[in-house]
Amino acid sequence: MSVAGFGFREAATADSLRGALQAALAQSDAPITLTALATAWDKVAAPAFVQFAAEWGLPVLAISAEALHAQPSHGSAHVPTRYGQGSLAESSALAAAGRGAQLRGPRCVSPDRLATAAIAFVLPENTFP
Repeated sequence: MSVAGFGFREAATADSLRGALQAALAQSDAPITLTALATAWDKVAAPAFVQFAAEWGLPVLAISAEALHAQPSHGSAHVPTRYGQGSLAESSALAAAGRGAQLRGPRCVSPDRLATAAIAFVLPENTFP
């Protein structure tokens, strides 16, 4: 199971999100099959994210504030306190992937610097009932 998590500014477009995801996918030497997309509860209805998610045809997971705060992630000065002190992209991906999740690499920033993406995965032996 691999989940892409996103953080983005209000001015972000579907192209912004696409650019961040392409950069995150390019970090891996092996092909990645995504099973879901995730972001904060208050961003899932953003028009750019809705359009982007429709293009991918994957389930979208809205991550609660509590779940975001519980995730270990690298600090980001751009993340509002309502999301915690870490990367929204990393926290969303880890929370959505579930217990035992690991990041494939650090978050990646879109070329226009309006969106970030991170990919988290869970190996089958790390899944718990």
